[in-house]
Amino acid sequence: MISRNPCIAHLKSGYLFPEIAKRRRECALQHPDAKIISLGVGNTTEPVLPYITQGLVEGAQKLGTAAGYSGYADEGFLELREKISSVFYKGRFHADEIFISDGAKCDIGRLQVLFGSGVRIAVQDPSYPVYVDGSVLTGAAGAWTETGYTGITYLPCTAENNYFPDLSLLPRSTLLYFCSPNNPTGAVADRHQLESLVESALKTGSLIIFDAAYAEYIRDPLLPKTIFEIPDADLCAIEVNSFSKTAGFTGVRLGWTVVPKKLHYESGESINSDWARISGTIFNGASNIAQTGGVAALDPEGLAEIRQLCDFYLENAALIRNSLQQLGIPCIGADNSPYIWAFFPEKDSWDVFTDILNRCYVVTTPGSGFGPSGQSYIRFSAFGHRGDIKEACERLIHTL
Repeated sequence: MISRNPCIAHLKSGYLFPEIAKRRRECALQHPDAKIISLGVGNTTEPVLPYITQGLVEGAQKLGTAAGYSGYADEGFLELREKISSVFYKGRFHADEIFISDGAKCDIGRLQVLFGSGVRIAVQDPSYPVYVDGSVLTGAAGAWTETGYTGITYLPCTAENNYFPDLSLLPRSTLLYFCSPNNPTGAVADRHQLESLVESALKTGSLIIFDAAYAEYIRDPLLPKTIFEIPDADLCAIEVNSFSKTAGFTGVRLGWTVVPKKLHYESGESINSDWARISGTIFNGASNIAQTGGVAALDPEGLAEIRQLCDFYLENAALIRNSLQQLGIPCIGADNSPYIWAFFPEKDSWDVFTDILNRCYVVTTPGSGFGPSGQSYIRFSAFGHRGDIKEACERLIHTL
């Protein structure tokens, strides 16, 4: 019999969100009459809005006609790639620098395949778990210790440093995962911070994987929505983005990755060419129906619906933050992000999670699941129906 992949054995017990789901089920069994409300997992809840929905419908209908039928589209529809460049990047990228995918999370995993097991890894701490767990699966993360994986440099992002890492800790020739607006903290890097990030990457010969999945939640016009607003970022950054949290496509699955042609390895080969080869080898392209919906989402009517949907979740976030502030719980987020990062001094994150679940019947996410610096924090997600959000807030105010 074949042997187990040893990298899987190096994963910590249970991916964060399945563990949360398990504990939720246990609570439901113990309290069968309780209505459990989730402010935990970042899964959208509201319907896809009409104009974008019609784009999806038209995409499905086209496949039922001889003239409209289409098969594999490995790189993605040309129209969609050109629209992404025009809408989000002011047309600065050619279509062959934009790769359509079935979601940002999937592309992050494939990028880890691209760079392999020998690359150094750095992450914001706390950070979205897939950056770490995906690095473990490729063999780049090293062994697990009580302070994290030995092959990963954790860059603490705390209240003391305004949730932006000390970049002097970044090793040379490192693959750095950076997310803004950040999941889980809700913090958004300003222009000066991103300029220092690009400067550090160029100085150290590092490459930034910039996760911009929540960029459309930014309402402050002074905050950059893409790393490519920063000069020379196309020399040291790849950007990953998605329609999931903005157009409600978590169940539709559609995203993109920008890999500039100016990016090269130390030895001079093209990263763009290698990414095209990887994508063509292990991925046959996003759903053609989803891509037609994506084209509609980038029409003026679709962009208005994206803003409407993001505004709805931002209103939810404000309700949660205001409730926590009434309780005197320090927190950030909600202004330009659908997440709220709440601090419970000297308490264990999983203990706080359990207390809120068992007393309020509200699911949250323990901050320690996002990295060592997440200890004593809880992430609240604004993805929920308005009635459930209001009810959860009332429970928190009257129970905690």
